[in-house]
Amino acid sequence: MTRLADYFVVVGYDLDKRGGAEGQGCIVQRFPEKDWEDNPFPQGVELFCQPNGWQLVPQRLPPSFFVAVLTDINSERHYCACFTFWEELDHPPKVAEASEVDEDEVSSSAAAVPPAQLYGPKSLVLVSQLDHTEVFRNCLGLIYTVHSDKLTAPLETVIGNLLSCVIPIAGGSQRTITLGAGDRQVIQTPIDDALPVSGSSVAQLFRQLGIVNVLYLFCAALTEHKILFLSSSYQRLTDACRGLLAIMFPLKYSFTYVPILPGKLLEVLSTPTPFIIGVNSFFRSETQELLDVIIADLDGGTVTIPECVHISLLPEPLLQQTMTALSMVLDPELELADHAFPPASIQPSALKIQDKEIRGVFLWLFARLFQGYRWCLHIIRIHPEPVIRFHKAAFLGQRALSEDDFLMKVLDGMAFAGFVSERGPPYRVTDLFDVLVANQVERIRQEEACPQKVMNHVKELAEQLFKNENPYPAVAMHHKVQRPSEGHGQHAPRNPAPFPLLDDVTVQLFVDHAASKQRSAPPAVKAEVKAMVPSGPPLGDVVDRHGSVLANSARRLEVVRNCITYIFENKMLEAKKLMPAVLRALKGRAARVCLTQELNQHVLQNRAVLDDQQFDYIVRMMNCTLQDCSHMDEHGIAAALLPLVTAFCRKLGSGITQFAYSCVQEHMVWTNMQFWEAMFYSDVQNHIRALYLEGEEGTPEPSSAGGGQEVSALDLASEQNRLWPTLTKDMQSERVQKEESTVFSQAIHYANRMSYLLLPLDTSKNRLLRTGGLGDVESVSNSYVTNSIAGSMAESYDTESGFEDAETSDVANSVVRFINRFVDKVCNESGVTNEHLKALHTMIPDIVQMHIETLDAVHRESKRLPPIQKPKLLRPALLAGRSW
Repeated sequence: MTRLADYFVVVGYDLDKRGGAEGQGCIVQRFPEKDWEDNPFPQGVELFCQPNGWQLVPQRLPPSFFVAVLTDINSERHYCACFTFWEELDHPPKVAEASEVDEDEVSSSAAAVPPAQLYGPKSLVLVSQLDHTEVFRNCLGLIYTVHSDKLTAPLETVIGNLLSCVIPIAGGSQRTITLGAGDRQVIQTPIDDALPVSGSSVAQLFRQLGIVNVLYLFCAALTEHKILFLSSSYQRLTDACRGLLAIMFPLKYSFTYVPILPGKLLEVLSTPTPFIIGVNSFFRSETQELLDVIIADLDGGTVTIPECVHISLLPEPLLQQTMTALSMVLDPELELADHAFPPASIQPSALKIQDKEIRGVFLWLFARLFQGYRWCLHIIRIHPEPVIRFHKAAFLGQRALSEDDFLMKVLDGMAFAGFVSERGPPYRVTDLFDVLVANQVERIRQEEACPQKVMNHVKELAEQLFKNENPYPAVAMHHKVQRPSEGHGQHAPRNPAPFPLLDDVTVQLFVDHAASKQRSAPPAVKAEVKAMVPSGPPLGDVVDRHGSVLANSARRLEVVRNCITYIFENKMLEAKKLMPAVLRALKGRAARVCLTQELNQHVLQNRAVLDDQQFDYIVRMMNCTLQDCSHMDEHGIAAALLPLVTAFCRKLGSGITQFAYSCVQEHMVWTNMQFWEAMFYSDVQNHIRALYLEGEEGTPEPSSAGGGQEVSALDLASEQNRLWPTLTKDMQSERVQKEESTVFSQAIHYANRMSYLLLPLDTSKNRLLRTGGLGDVESVSNSYVTNSIAGSMAESYDTESGFEDAETSDVANSVVRFINRFVDKVCNESGVTNEHLKALHTMIPDIVQMHIETLDAVHRESKRLPPIQKPKLLRPALLAGRSW
């Protein structure tokens, strides 16, 4: 249960602070006068009551209503419903102060407009954490009606009842309220408050701007551009911003959000961060110089995109399919327009139903975009709270969208980071999107080629959205709210009484009584039914945008397998014959995966010792495999090779072994921090999973429909989260310590791995000596690693102090700093204690130094290796008289 209204405020024109062409507003009264502890009074309310400025007018204007949205320092939104009417001033100021005119026009204006006919605005403001626009409109309109029609109900009673009204936030319930003036309203709460409440704002937005323009705004918002709405109607600005946020669900907008920006705050439009802001078209001229802002004119139906702004659009065929579905919702007659015998009439749905059908299209779209996302989540801590990370590269690789600019930007954005944080935990309350993205995958695939099937699905989703928002559709019939009996515009009574000062003691009594009643009531427990979040089926064969399966022929894979077999059987001549075909085959992803699988079979006890020729061939194939991998490693090839390059080795001398990692360092992927993070999180997840599987051998694993499937890490984490409240404090502490020890040990392991791939074989030469050409493979490797590491660090927070010391050129120090940054990031995200983190920082320089000492010996011995001798052709025995 929560308060319907937190504050009621009366704001009027401040006659004492007027100056120049524009006046100021001031708070005349506010109730309650003391701030609520859980919701402080928002500052600057008077600015938002009159966004165009506080001005006096020569004739009474009709009352107006709109809802402004204020965001506090904690990112909590406050909805400020403003009901403004106009009162005649008793002691009007001079015309030059009251109206916005030039000095040479003052005399003529003064003659035409007597001072006695000036009217000032007065606003009744209701501040709430809830978004019930129509309820606020009715409540404030009723207060105005009680005042203007002089109803018998005291204003203090009406306002006191409003401030003492408490309603549930969600749950699909309905609550009848009355303010004591013969009124009755029925408030219904959404069944699931995780789903946005849009009313008809989405449908109105599409009617104002059209399909293509809204899709541009949708893509711009998701890719973090600046969006500015213009309209002469304040309420339309609020509705448009609300509608844009509603179609972004399940993503939540996390940047500046100001549906109605006052004219005095227009400098906010110059902020470098993304925003969604609404401005009255009165200030249109002041927005023309904004070079990087997308301007949507709601009144004119246009969207203006500056030349310097590039909006990444949805990937095809999703874009075309989405436009087709939206067209079928908004203009159902279009599909039948060319039929020889069209139906008599096909009308679009009612506005509120159409609103939910449009949102159903976008829900369907996001289910397509994020299909299989839960299979790319890494859980790196289960206790005390789940810590989830998203493997972006794997997701893009599985979807064959690693080159798609739109999806790349979405996955890198703050909205998706919030999405993973909120929806990543495996044991929580689920909603419509969770069910759709997990359980409707096969149905959505079948609908891709049939727009009519898409529409049937969209209508089902729209029905669920409408039911969530309107659990009791006939509730509007039970409203009874009195409106002013006489005209309330320019035809209002000649001299109506001004809005009176209210008795604050009487209003406060209502508030105190309601607060004490709520404190004495048993705490309302929100009925949350937590469950295991379904992951849905894993993504099958990767299909590119044209629908062709990305695979190599079986013949090429067979060539790769045969070549590796010949190498390990020491049939080097046969292997040499196949090598050119193998190198060509490794251009394909399937062949690269095949190589990693075959090599893995030849690793015994984490070690595979080769002779010089075998080592040379294996390294050549590894380099060929890695050179076609991007720095993201979206297909997991480098991830699969990482344990192999530390397993394959050759003996150089007594006690000296050279591993394959010293010969495959020239690839970009090893210097990509995101690659190392994803690898670390993947390994931590595997060890956390093994930790609980070993500790609970007696617990039967959840059976799967396929039978024989092992329990996934997310499913295991879900079960552990369910059992967590039932564990004793000692057991809880033990599990937290075991998980932290697991993360700590993996951090040490990865510090070693990173030093293997980042330290060049010849560590005596620093990056300043390696500016020139490419010599042997070793030179290429050293040049790449030293340059890339030191170069990337120049942009890091290690050099933000403004200077670099002389040791920056040293390779070892560069690698130590790189590993330190990695350890800081993954350990902070994984909840490692400061003691363990300090221990890691102490160990890393020692690890690097030990590896350098090992590499010195390897480098020295590798220089002594004789070149591989070409096989000699034996002289055959010839017949007599024959010569060779």
